[in-house]
Amino acid sequence: MKSQTVTHIVIVGGGTAGWLSAALLAASAQNAPQYPLRVTLVESPNIPTIGVGEGTWPSMRSSLQAIGIKESQFLSRCSASFKQGTEFIGWNHASHHYVHPFTVAEVAADIPAGQHWSAQQDSVPFADRFSVQGLLAKEGLAPKQATTPEYAFALNYGYHLNAGEFAELLREHSVENLGVELLRTNLQSVDVSEQGIESLMLESGQTITADLFVDCTGSRSLLLGEALGIANESVADVLFNDRAVAIQAPYSSDSEAIPSLTKATAHDEGWIWDIALQTRRGTGIVYSSRHLSEAEAEQRLRDYLEQTGVGAVQTLDAKHLEFNPSHKKQFWHKNCVAIGMAAGFLEPLEATAIVLVEESAKFIARNLPCATASLPILATQFNRKFLAHWENIVEFLKLHYVFSQRDSDYWQDHINPDSWPMGLADKLALWGNRQPSTDDFASNALFPSASYQYIFYGITGNSQPLQCSERDHQQLVTLIEDIQRRQQKYRQGLPTNRALLQSLISAKTSIL
Repeated sequence: MKSQTVTHIVIVGGGTAGWLSAALLAASAQNAPQYPLRVTLVESPNIPTIGVGEGTWPSMRSSLQAIGIKESQFLSRCSASFKQGTEFIGWNHASHHYVHPFTVAEVAADIPAGQHWSAQQDSVPFADRFSVQGLLAKEGLAPKQATTPEYAFALNYGYHLNAGEFAELLREHSVENLGVELLRTNLQSVDVSEQGIESLMLESGQTITADLFVDCTGSRSLLLGEALGIANESVADVLFNDRAVAIQAPYSSDSEAIPSLTKATAHDEGWIWDIALQTRRGTGIVYSSRHLSEAEAEQRLRDYLEQTGVGAVQTLDAKHLEFNPSHKKQFWHKNCVAIGMAAGFLEPLEATAIVLVEESAKFIARNLPCATASLPILATQFNRKFLAHWENIVEFLKLHYVFSQRDSDYWQDHINPDSWPMGLADKLALWGNRQPSTDDFASNALFPSASYQYIFYGITGNSQPLQCSERDHQQLVTLIEDIQRRQQKYRQGLPTNRALLQSLISAKTSIL
């Protein structure tokens, strides 16, 4: 008979999703020693991590702190670097660029900064005008000094990291320090009943039971999808990209700058990511198979690498990836919850994959200990919350495309209002007369009005000259002057991204 309290959680699948979930759940249980929670992870010995470079949100800092990993250890083990946002290149037209930084745009006395910026037909990009971070990040400066405490900052930041190395660090830390039980074997079959998943039969011969099962088996979704029959909801009619090609590229020299922004460069049928790690660049082209062939996409990525200073590009290995832009219709059903790609996957624009893992695992952790009889209530709450998250993400990603002036079929298909989600269409109708507002979003939206302002004004420019009073204008001029003073102060005191990383890694090495 199963326990009346959830005391055993089994996670199937490793990688970033599985091991980050395991670490967050196990660490939470350690903080409540009276609660005897067991966390078991079943990891296949022959399914490798996808391993392309990845970006995180600033939330990763609190996650690493919660599970007890030092920042210096993380930076050293995962070839990680600091990320302060994303720079979008060519999304409106070939010479166009703008930044979505991690620091919220500043306002004075609730004056609509975007309205002022548009009314003045300001030639300075919105993020550069109303954020201390935008310009500094583009200049390659780090978000803090070498003497700044771990996880603290002058400018808000997340990370670029090597996904394979990150999964290895999480596995080691979870098993050795957090008490997670690892079973290195393949899943053979799943026993299902009216109550959900009864047990798992493993290739090793073991049969394993649990109070709650977490599906981290990637796009195969062996538990929630295959065993329990929860289908996917496609968003391919909104977001067309369904393919990617990834190439790991070397730096031209050991002194080459390490940008602290993810670079997202548009092309005629999609876009190219460029993520700077300590020792290499993680690059990839994202595209729509309806608009571009695999061979053309790969060559276009190689051309981009050659144009950005990489030599012998034809010798670099390319990894082709396919995905179905979709998410589960339910994410938690009975005693099984899907996390990571098992819950869904969209193009990697704005780095939402890992933050959804964090949010999912933290939701479960916050609600433990709980009675097994309460799982249906938690499932309802979880499904409501995460369906809203996915809808928010789909709308936000679509916003990046709808105002482009590019004339290829791919971009024109995006511009067509028939492909816009209804929620986004409604918001855009409002924003013709005012800037994006907190009233337009749920209080827990992953992408709030501040992010929408960066993209909306970044891609459209100041094409909507709205009215702004003289009083508001003077207050905002004062604010802008203050932002410029602080930018100059930071510019004088912050090292480059590469210099800070070298200093921190050297300090850790000397201690060892």
